[in-house]
Amino acid sequence: MKLIIGNKNYSSWSLRGWLACKQSGLHFEELQVPLYGEDWDQRKKETEGIAPSSGKVPVLWDGEGVVWDSLAIIEYLADKVGRERFWPKADDARAMARSMAAEMHSSFAALRVQCPMNVRRRVEGAKIDEAAKADIVRILTLWAEARARFGKGGPYLFGTFSAADIMFAPVVSRFISYGVGVPGFALAYMEAMWEHEWMQAWVQAAEAEDWVIEQFETSGAKGK
Repeated sequence: MKLIIGNKNYSSWSLRGWLACKQSGLHFEELQVPLYGEDWDQRKKETEGIAPSSGKVPVLWDGEGVVWDSLAIIEYLADKVGRERFWPKADDARAMARSMAAEMHSSFAALRVQCPMNVRRRVEGAKIDEAAKADIVRILTLWAEARARFGKGGPYLFGTFSAADIMFAPVVSRFISYGVGVPGFALAYMEAMWEHEWMQAWVQAAEAEDWVIEQFETSGAKGK
């Protein structure tokens, strides 16, 4: 398998695809394409492996099969290795995990725009509007319910590391970057996620990158 990803500092969807491949336990080759440079439009047309129907990352190639959406990558890999590796076994827990993953996939536009993923960035006293605050409240509500109902088996949303954690991993990064205040249970979850060996590997690689995308350094939530 070959996974094409973008800059690790900025690409939230690439993080999800990469974590999904790590969770699968299958061997994969990683190919990184710098995003949003001056030649990005031309580069994505010329880069071998980027799905022509999307022009986006991440993209997973498995032989002649191609998957170009992070949630689709999760489901594709779950089909290959068994859904229990990605989703809770119990029907009620799995129902909630899938719903949370789907909601993360399609929602929280205000938070995404105002707090773009930037692993290296730290903003003190970030200023966000009411829509982004509502997104944060909704996310914390979901986390609280998952932890209360199904989190007794470990530190993650459904106890053990799952697809739900993969989908919310960039949110953890955003909350850290923009200094979002969270209650104790959420802070403990975020610490467990941030300290996960795969997250640390991603973070260290992001910090080592020399690419800077100015639009993501100057946009989004502002500090004091």
